[in-house]
Amino acid sequence: MSTMARSRVQMGSRLPALDMWLLGAAVMLLSLGLVMVASASLHLGARYGDSFHFVSRHLLALALGVGGALLLARVPLAWWERGSTWLYFAGLASLAVLLVPGIGREVNGATRWIGVGGFNLQPSEFMKLFVILFMAGYLVRRQDEVTLSIWGVVKPLILLVLACTLMMMQPDFGTTTVLLLVALGLLFLGGAPLWQFAMLLGMAALALIALVLISPYRMARVTSFLNPWADPLGSGYQLSQALIAFGRGEWSGVGLGNGIQKQFYLPEAHTDFIMAVVGEEFGLLGTLLVIALFTVVVWRAFAIGAAAECRGERFAAFTSYGIGLWLGLQAFINIGVNMGLLPTKGFTLPFMSYGSNSLIVCCLALGLLLRIHYENQQDGDASGGGSWQRA
Repeated sequence: MSTMARSRVQMGSRLPALDMWLLGAAVMLLSLGLVMVASASLHLGARYGDSFHFVSRHLLALALGVGGALLLARVPLAWWERGSTWLYFAGLASLAVLLVPGIGREVNGATRWIGVGGFNLQPSEFMKLFVILFMAGYLVRRQDEVTLSIWGVVKPLILLVLACTLMMMQPDFGTTTVLLLVALGLLFLGGAPLWQFAMLLGMAALALIALVLISPYRMARVTSFLNPWADPLGSGYQLSQALIAFGRGEWSGVGLGNGIQKQFYLPEAHTDFIMAVVGEEFGLLGTLLVIALFTVVVWRAFAIGAAAECRGERFAAFTSYGIGLWLGLQAFINIGVNMGLLPTKGFTLPFMSYGSNSLIVCCLALGLLLRIHYENQQDGDASGGGSWQRA
């Protein structure tokens, strides 16, 4: 073998085993998100004396997220399994700290942020990942109890209800809904009997409906969602402006940067309603592309989880399934809200929306998926430890 060929083989043995479908789809979503945040926020940045105010902050969050993903991709899953319960309780503590007067930062009537230097930490975003890790660890430790006893299903939900209660005190209805659905989905995948799963799902649905009925502003969102044109300048304003954006986009859009709705018509165009900007500037084709990319991410998350389960690594499997459920549900809810399929709810689009905490946590989840895929590959090649594997 020649020296050049030998060096290529040695270099290849040091490279990590990457899921190129997952990585490619995520990179495309992150890149498109950066472009759309710039398109939707340049006019807003002028208020701060810098047109690139939001773009520079988004780039900083992206850099932190990518750095965190690279770090997590190097950490063995066994470490996360051992620390999953402690991470969950640390998340609960951070949610409780928000309620301490003078610590939680209030924006638009919601107290969801803790000021850390020049950075606003949003514990509920990190709690999404902590809940997945906690549930994955619980399902591994209590596998028989979950499948044979209703108490085994109820126990983790008691702790989850505590977290949801703390989040509803912020309030954060959207994250509460996603966490409940992800936890129930993991319990079902973990072997909970179908009748127990159906009962718990029904109870969760009744609880969420009750939260809507007792809150006038949530009820107003539901009624406006059913007919936004009844009050297009009031409760139906956000949805009606989003639908106008999609209507203007038609098949191929009006072109990047040429959208009108983002120009002070569509509220939160660079965050919650960034998909409406995509629809206006790239049309139906751009919208379908984004949906296809999220489909690939969810598909690969479940495929990686299935591969981990085949090799007997249930913690890795449930972590992958949980991340797939979370990203899929959050993307579905955000896109559904933008298109008028679901009631209006402030929710970021994973990988794309402006929002430092959301972007960082999504990148961390991507790093975990890449690590699980890497360990799946390494299981079949004990000699291929490479530079990413650590004892």
